[in-house]
Amino acid sequence: MEKDDMDEKITFFMNRYGDSVFRMCYAYLKDYQLAEDVAQETFIRVYQHYGEFRNQSSIKTWIIQIAINLCKNQMRTHWWKIQFYQRIMEMEEEAAEECYDSILNQQIIFEEISKLPVKYREVILLYYYQGLKISEISKILNKTDSAIKSRLTRAREKLKPKLKQVLWNE
Repeated sequence: MEKDDMDEKITFFMNRYGDSVFRMCYAYLKDYQLAEDVAQETFIRVYQHYGEFRNQSSIKTWIIQIAINLCKNQMRTHWWKIQFYQRIMEMEEEAAEECYDSILNQQIIFEEISKLPVKYREVILLYYYQGLKISEISKILNKTDSAIKSRLTRAREKLKPKLKQVLWNE
């Protein structure tokens, strides 16, 4: 593929999927700047490896899979673990000071999702936030459809009591 054609494709992909990729990265990493960096790196990888795309899934699924892999790589670094720990400690102090009435339901839901183990968080994010089908999620995560359905069910079960408690003070 010629450079101009590839530049047009990448621009199209960035315009079409850029927000979704960034939101997915932010959901994983919980750091705005880092999510921007990883989202940018995602499209660099798409540009570099577009010739390897074999249409075995949708282009969106392939791009999201690249983003998830880059997020997981980032999460394995020692620096990220230290930064993440410090951010959690800061959040707890801030959350203690905030009034319950000022917290939006969307934010609470997102926070509860972010507390889930990665294997449950990723299926919730891919299914509800990215709107992917179970078959697409199974390709991204390299799991069977039944494994994804099971993870989705378990994630919902883990979220349900927490959300009831937080949102309805039950």
